Amino acid sequence: MTTQRTFALTAASLAVLVAAQGVEAQQGFALELRGGAAIPVEEVANEELGTGFGFEGTVRYGFMPHLAAYAGWDWMRFSPDASFAGADMDFEETGYAFGLRFEHPFSEGAPLAGWVRAGATYDHLEIENADGDIVGDSGHGFGYEAGAGVAVELGRLHLTPGVRYRALSRDIEVAAVTTEVDLRYLALEMGFVFTF
Repeated sequence: MTTQRTFALTAASLAVLVAAQGVEAQQGFALELRGGAAIPVEEVANEELGTGFGFEGTVRYGFMPHLAAYAGWDWMRFSPDASFAGADMDFEETGYAFGLRFEHPFSEGAPLAGWVRAGATYDHLEIENADGDIVGDSGHGFGYEAGAGVAVELGRLHLTPGVRYRALSRDIEVAAVTTEVDLRYLALEMGFVFTF
């Protein structure tokens, strides 16, 4: 399945969810930008990746009170000292995320709420050498994510610190050798949500 087809399928699914709900249940749109550190929870092909960093942008639509569907694009980069692909290679995970997000205030009228989200990713892994040339690309495939955190309301802007667990398994070929890569990490992030 191509990236364009997956994106179109996600957008169509979101449209069906939105159309199926009554006007009184609509909570509106929000744009969220997240960034932070990524800490691998296991080795990749018997090598440590070290701490990575990255960012994500998502759009979500609240189709029920406290429940929203989200879709967006993400990028994470890891720069290990050594790897199965050689020295001075960067690992990048890039692609799309979509799923459901639940947010509920801790008490009535409080500006502080808890949130959880769970969904799928449609990402690929790239390995780049020191010159920025791509030496391996896994192609896109499905993974999953789950996260939780808090939301602090500051008018139309919300701060949303949180943690997400993400997993993606793909085969990648470098110099005619295929290696199975299981990328699993915790993303410790700060988000900024703009509601409209």
